[in-house]
Amino acid sequence: MLRQSLPPSTLYVLATPIGNRADLTVRAVHVLHVADVVAAEDTRVAGQLLHGMGLHKPLLACDAHREADACAGIVARLAAGERVVLCSDAGTPAISDPGARVVAAVRAAGYRVLPIPGVSSLSTAVSASGLVDGAFTFHAFAPSKGKPRSDFYTAVCAAPLPQVWFEAPHRMDDAFELLARLAPQRSLCIGRELTKQFEDIVTITCSEAPAWLAAKPERVKGEFVLTLGAQAATDLSDNDVQALALAQLLATELSASKAAALAAKHYGADRSAVYAAVLATKS
Repeated sequence: MLRQSLPPSTLYVLATPIGNRADLTVRAVHVLHVADVVAAEDTRVAGQLLHGMGLHKPLLACDAHREADACAGIVARLAAGERVVLCSDAGTPAISDPGARVVAAVRAAGYRVLPIPGVSSLSTAVSASGLVDGAFTFHAFAPSKGKPRSDFYTAVCAAPLPQVWFEAPHRMDDAFELLARLAPQRSLCIGRELTKQFEDIVTITCSEAPAWLAAKPERVKGEFVLTLGAQAATDLSDNDVQALALAQLLATELSASKAAALAAKHYGADRSAVYAAVLATKS
């Protein structure tokens, strides 16, 4: 094993398993052994992880609501020469989890930040999707309701690059209905309960997604990561492409809707396709 010093007065940003505890790295275990304190999204979850390793460490609450308040205490501990571990409930801190504010505050105070990499549901889903070979866009959680939600799905379905986002189980019916309507032929990788006992990873078309969900009642449960494949180059006509270029320029001064309407009228393009594409680029 390669040696690496674990200096004091350092914040260790540590990835924890997203379901399977065997995914905790050897290096992460070593860091937790030498840590002076663990700043956790949920101290109960962190306590259980430490207990399973036979460790007992002081715990600091550092969830989304208390992260800003926790920064001063963490910086004070670093000033005292302590090693502080920052972890979320599952996965890598600051990737759709608390952590970014703490990292920024520690760096601003002049202390070192050392990442201890490991599992992330984002990289886990993308690596198994077969739909990403280069750039992609990650959106974290989709909006829960209303116009922001419909605009979000319109945007991701119009975006040319692969799109990755999280969804809550109780909104999957709605999510798959939107995808089936807006992008029926695009490929979709559904990652559910990743690394856990009842893991599902399947790649189908968006039009098949509602039936897949309905086929087994238990599929409505669990946490989802969705990966939407790249848009085919033929999905936009030449007129649409020209109209989109104009609409993007107009959208710097006008609303997306007005910009799309003017550009589509000028080029005789599909207004809805141009509007969706403008929303995607703005997103």
